[in-house]
Amino acid sequence: MVARHRKARREYEVLDSWEAGLVLKGTEVKSIRAGNVAFRDAHARAESGELWLHNLHIAPYDPANRWNHDETRARKLLLRRDQIRRIVARSEEKGLALVPLDVYFRGGRAKVTLALCRGRKHRDRREELKRRTMRREAERAMRSAGRR
Repeated sequence: MVARHRKARREYEVLDSWEAGLVLKGTEVKSIRAGNVAFRDAHARAESGELWLHNLHIAPYDPANRWNHDETRARKLLLRRDQIRRIVARSEEKGLALVPLDVYFRGGRAKVTLALCRGRKHRDRREELKRRTMRREAERAMRSAGRR
């Protein structure tokens, strides 16, 4: 795991996820390996039958100097055609977005976990926090009861 979008699971309800390849330039690969990735406002969009990742910030690779890449350029996502059709059909529902959850390397290739998400309201986040706290307290009580 190179980078994870930590706020995504808090701000969005993840409905489904896919692994997609990323089309990158050499300096982008080196910068990702160094961990210089920021997910702020990153999202995927379908354009003419292809999926593109927008606003994923990959910092410039310092040793590359003038041959560096544009930090927030659109990057093509590599998926099978049938997967793209299914993702596009589901993402066109109102209130759903395609959000990258993390970036990592598998077999020397850069991959991104792309998720179909629905935004959470403030009250939903509060309820999720309550549920998590109650579950944690119940687990604590079970552990302490088992010790006696």
